[in-house]
Amino acid sequence: MKIGIVGTGYIGATAARLFVRAGHEVALSNSRGGEGLAELIGELGDRARATSVAQAARFGTVVLVAVPFGRYEELPTEAFDGKVVIDAGNYYPDRDGHVPELDADETTSSELVAGHLRGARLVKAFNTIYFRHLATEGRTDLPEDDRRAIFVASDDPAAKSTVAALIRQLGFAAVDAGTLHDGRHLEPGSPVYNQQMSAREARERLATLTRGA
Repeated sequence: MKIGIVGTGYIGATAARLFVRAGHEVALSNSRGGEGLAELIGELGDRARATSVAQAARFGTVVLVAVPFGRYEELPTEAFDGKVVIDAGNYYPDRDGHVPELDADETTSSELVAGHLRGARLVKAFNTIYFRHLATEGRTDLPEDDRRAIFVASDDPAAKSTVAALIRQLGFAAVDAGTLHDGRHLEPGSPVYNQQMSAREARERLATLTRGA
């Protein structure tokens, strides 16, 4: 599969390594049009290239967006049309500035991103796992219930299935967290955020959260 990656910080670079290791091709981009990525591309080898954000989006069947939430409106909307987009971002008011509708819990950060990328098929995922755990805790040898959980939320069941299959290929378990609006349970400060849980444990904790919602 061809995977575009927008943002080459801790999560973006770590995911790129895992995707390449799993046999996928990746196009990596940053805010400088791909400049400064030579060392990472050299590490990843022939299955990786550096591009602009728009080129990475057009390249990928799936596109991982791992940029600060406060910059989502800079994403070139048309380049993401028809793409399965993984939103790995989180809302941090101290970093991103306060967004009243998020502070009032009227919507979620991923719903706002989806509203900007209107033609994309958005899936919230990879936002609740520490990058070092992402790098080291995938275990394809374990039954899925015993694997480290990565949550997925989306309004598009087919897009969610595509991302879940990628997660399983990396040795993790994809735990369905519902719709993009349900993704509010995956935000920083939630009892499931950045927790080292198996899929079995994650489903139980998420059920407790949703019963209390």
